[in-house]
Amino acid sequence: MINKRLLVKNLLAYNDENSFYDKKIQLNLENKEGKSKFLKHVCALSNSNPFNNAYMVIGVEDETNKIVGVDFYDDSKIQNLINAYLSNPPKVQYENIAFPRLPRHKVVGLVTIQPNNKTTSLVKGIWKYPKQTVFVRQGSTSIRSTKDFLIPNNKAIVEDLERHARNNIQLTLDGVFDFKNEHQPELNPQYLVFKDHFVLCWAGLKKKVGNKTLYSRVDIALVNEQTRLFYSTLDEVEIEYNSQSFIITEYVELGLEKQAKYVPLEKTVIHFKDNGAYDIVSELLFHPPSYDKVVLKHIFNHNNVLIDKLEKNVPLKPNEKHDLIQLPTSYLICHLNGFKEAKTRLEAAKKQLRNLTDKTAYIKFKETKRILRKIKYN
Repeated sequence: MINKRLLVKNLLAYNDENSFYDKKIQLNLENKEGKSKFLKHVCALSNSNPFNNAYMVIGVEDETNKIVGVDFYDDSKIQNLINAYLSNPPKVQYENIAFPRLPRHKVVGLVTIQPNNKTTSLVKGIWKYPKQTVFVRQGSTSIRSTKDFLIPNNKAIVEDLERHARNNIQLTLDGVFDFKNEHQPELNPQYLVFKDHFVLCWAGLKKKVGNKTLYSRVDIALVNEQTRLFYSTLDEVEIEYNSQSFIITEYVELGLEKQAKYVPLEKTVIHFKDNGAYDIVSELLFHPPSYDKVVLKHIFNHNNVLIDKLEKNVPLKPNEKHDLIQLPTSYLICHLNGFKEAKTRLEAAKKQLRNLTDKTAYIKFKETKRILRKIKYN
């Protein structure tokens, strides 16, 4: 079993990108340009590595090789984007790798592109790249393929890197102790062993909601691989497990002020197998709440006024500061109830919310974007 943190270190030891690995400071999949560049690199790495895994490391400065990290990215549906735009799409996995020196909400993203042994190309155009374009790696650059391009043989090098990243008992035990030390006692950090192979650590702040036991500030990690499987600051999560599965059901508190209630968002099942492998399967449970359109129209217009004031540096009244914290959630509810401009206005508010001294509204903005992403891909 590969220790992904060690694998990232081994890849970065090469310093320069090459034909089997690429590094980025961040990914931007919110617009066509960002999506097209990501698809370009996936296509190129897949075509240049038909016999071995290829990798992208996210959250690393290009010139200095410094690990700066990125936000936890829980998009298991990233394969849907690849399937939609690439012919002969490779199987791709995005994992969040924990590093001790990073803040707890930061990770390093590891994209693994599995060998495909088929030519991958764009099945439809995106941004400035036309349909049927084929990309390959030439050293550290992804370029359009030429007829005389020779596929490099990276199999021995990559297998050697992966072999040197294999786990051992010390790394596993260190991972468990690190997890326990990083979490406060009230989060009740603990570990579980599945199928004699897998060590899973989890922590969360316990609370009772009706007849359910839910957890907030939840952190779940697969210690063998140093992979963070789940991380959230706001969501309430129900945890269940048996001898072969660990089950996470996410709830989001959604509503207008006192009408807010817990709404199921998604169920994720981590199923561990006897052969030393595991699957992660997610099911969207979300059904958006409905509200009176007249009330929502008033809230939508009020939100627009708040953002306009922030843009013009007009001081907010105490009640407006309170409303600002709820702005991402109320924009989301407006969007889910048919207000077409609400999502655009929410995205336009990102800069203003990020610059606030109180980061509560910005944290809610990121959680709202995560919900929108899950709904979109499903």
